[in-house]
Amino acid sequence: MRRFVTEHLPKCRCKEPCQRKAISVRPALLHLLNVLRETNRVSEPQRSSLKPIHLELERFDAHLDATCGLAFATRVSRRMWVGKFLRERFGAGPIEVARLKPRDIADFIIRPGNHYKPGTYRAIACALHSYLRFRALSTNDQVELLIAAIPRTAQWRLAALPSHLTPEEVTRFLDAFDRHSATGKRDFAMARCFLDLGLRAGEVAAIELDDLDWCEGTLALGRSKSRRIDVLPLPAPTGNAIVRYLRQGRPATTSRALFLRHRAPFNTPITTELARGAVRRAYARCGLADRYTGTHVLRRTAAVRMRCAGATLKEIADVLRHRSLDTTTIYSKVDVPTLSAVAAPWPGAQL
Repeated sequence: MRRFVTEHLPKCRCKEPCQRKAISVRPALLHLLNVLRETNRVSEPQRSSLKPIHLELERFDAHLDATCGLAFATRVSRRMWVGKFLRERFGAGPIEVARLKPRDIADFIIRPGNHYKPGTYRAIACALHSYLRFRALSTNDQVELLIAAIPRTAQWRLAALPSHLTPEEVTRFLDAFDRHSATGKRDFAMARCFLDLGLRAGEVAAIELDDLDWCEGTLALGRSKSRRIDVLPLPAPTGNAIVRYLRQGRPATTSRALFLRHRAPFNTPITTELARGAVRRAYARCGLADRYTGTHVLRRTAAVRMRCAGATLKEIADVLRHRSLDTTTIYSKVDVPTLSAVAAPWPGAQL
């Protein structure tokens, strides 16, 4: 499979139709590999043959899951940065934290070649801090000096306005979906979940039919980032879009997932990446791809729309499921009419 991707694909001249891009071929080959393993055509990978760094990352991930209770996406991010750090310092050899020096920590984060945004620097620092604490708890390593060497990142949370779609851009975005096709109905219903409820991509992908209470008009989220069961009101536009998809677009299947794949493998729940891809394609169709790429801007747009409609910060925090109200305070900066009422006159200006 590796030879097929690295040697054949670059010079592939096979007749159409065929896939020639590694980004689409690799997932297909992984599905094939899983089928071959399930049918005992090829053996399972031996854990003993894994490099020490792989085993270390597995133990670290188990700690983040069982002890820290972190969401899957957060664990993936921390594993990625810790893996880069360990590969750079130890390669394929054994991991010996006692060999690390405080300078190793600082050099990895603030090297001249890094041109990350402040948020990325904070993610790297947080990942290394979490890993060093894990080592201290699991192996009693002396990591106090290493933790003290992690640089702090200057980032003023309220310095800028939250990026969001304007009302005109919201209209263009929603009009970019083909509501006559089954896939278009599904993607439009997902878009309404993003815009009306401020859901995350993983939360949209995880919605099941049993989460919808049509009598009460609510949506229960039990597989969210916070790992709590939250019940949100289901707005009429969102509910109508979901109903149209259920009646006219969703295939007949025994799956309890709300949003299903309409391409092979058929009738299986969508993934988080598929939900993000539907939004990115809509950006491209309506001419917003140069400004927006992800789904989180839709979550911020939902908060801004609620704030401009008169919702309090507490109400916005409840819908977005923020644990701290401080996280929601940034949306107070977008309420221009209210801010103008309390703003002091500019010195020297005419009243």
